[in-house]
Amino acid sequence: MARILAIDYGGKRTGIAVTDPLQIIATGLLTIESKELIPFLKDYLKKETVELIIIGLPKNWDDTDTHGTPLVEAAIKKIQKEFPSTALKTVDERYTSKMAKDAMLQMGMKKKDRQIKGNVDVIAATIILQEYLQSAQ
Repeated sequence: MARILAIDYGGKRTGIAVTDPLQIIATGLLTIESKELIPFLKDYLKKETVELIIIGLPKNWDDTDTHGTPLVEAAIKKIQKEFPSTALKTVDERYTSKMAKDAMLQMGMKKKDRQIKGNVDVIAATIILQEYLQSAQ
């Protein structure tokens, strides 16, 4: 089987998570600068078989767009243009950053490590992917 890759896209940083080839376990992969997303994906998709890219779409609690929604929509267009043969789905990413911060506290992560914003992004991408896997069962 092929992997599923999840993206938590932001204006500056993007968190990336991926499943194992059997699509059972979601694992945080890394955080990159958002401007490096397409080059990263080109390299990663050469090495790994990915059947689906999941990208978190930010929405407010009342389903209106957030300030980040247009950024994510632009990234989606770029991804679809560069990788037309790879399926892409958007998923609701409401509260994933807060859930990531809460998870960091529960894991006992030191305050110094919790202040590294890239850690939040990769954990948020992992949460997005894990929730997708659970909803697909």
